[in-house]
Amino acid sequence: MNRKQTVFIGLSGGVDSAVSAALLKKQGFDVVGVFIKTWHPDFLECNEEKEKRDAMRITAHLDIPFLTFNLEKVYKKEVGDYMIREYRAGRTPNPDVMCNKEVKFGAFLKKAISMGADYIATGHYARNSLTENFLAFLHPSGGTFRRRNFPQGNLLLRGKDPSKDQSYFLWTFTQKQLSKIIFPVGNLKKTEVRKLAKKFKLPVAEKKDSQGICFLGAVDLKEFLKHYIKTKKGKVVNKKGEIIGWHNGVVFYTLGERHGFIITKKGPNDNKYYVVDKDIKKNILIVSHNRVPVNSNVLMNFKIKNTNWINETPSENKKYTAQIRYHGELLPCQVKNNVVMFSQPVLVAPGQSCVIYDGEVCLGGGVII
Repeated sequence: MNRKQTVFIGLSGGVDSAVSAALLKKQGFDVVGVFIKTWHPDFLECNEEKEKRDAMRITAHLDIPFLTFNLEKVYKKEVGDYMIREYRAGRTPNPDVMCNKEVKFGAFLKKAISMGADYIATGHYARNSLTENFLAFLHPSGGTFRRRNFPQGNLLLRGKDPSKDQSYFLWTFTQKQLSKIIFPVGNLKKTEVRKLAKKFKLPVAEKKDSQGICFLGAVDLKEFLKHYIKTKKGKVVNKKGEIIGWHNGVVFYTLGERHGFIITKKGPNDNKYYVVDKDIKKNILIVSHNRVPVNSNVLMNFKIKNTNWINETPSENKKYTAQIRYHGELLPCQVKNNVVMFSQPVLVAPGQSCVIYDGEVCLGGGVII
């Protein structure tokens, strides 16, 4: 890899992308910082200007060029509209997956390459074989990461920090995309990233991590959706069919959730109730004290659509692990004809991403039907 090749890095204004930019510059790349302007509804408080100022401060400190890419239209269409449409249909979407697919590694990658970039980089906690093989980033302890041999093409791997790993959101990658992407902090733990931020004297070294859905931040999801979907009061019933409360519309809830609905019929020793099923047509929520599906035998397996296999299609006779929500448990499974099969019942919601792993390698995934 020519050390003078150009890397456009997406700068969010946060510490992860800032450290990524510093590491790239330290390696001798020509680094260009890019702030991506996204869509925000008018009724939401927007801190985009503050984040942009922080991104500019980072580039000034590192003495690298600064650009702004206005990707508001593609973000509104592919992330915002998609999320609203899916919830309206009673499904549980994953806007962060679509943000990565259509914006960060879609429109941003395409525009950066058209402007002369050899690669793009982000502050995601994930790894690929391009990063593993060619970027010997200095470890905070003074050591370096060993070069690894990946004979099977460009792989996507989990980030080294299991508490921050973001490979779940990146299952839509193609080989062509992976050949142009670098994850500078994927080999680091968050504590190490913080140490490097102080070492590089970055202006955002002490900045807290952002929380929540990509464009909503800490705003309550149900409150956001109520601007686009009308509320409709309905019944909450237990597994016996007894009415025990009410809710504001089944489309606002997802399976496994235990907040937002009202229980009016309570016993003295009642525990928390979980949403275990939804009747979209009748606008009824089914809840239980146990986070177990109503039809447990049905959810021993489920089909996925819009599948994408990054490097190779899963073998029918091999055992893998599946993750059905961010930071969710890794569940043993097998995959056959886009059907994911488990040895025990699992609680899933249509629209969620199901991501398949072979050890630390992310094979890809699909959307639960």
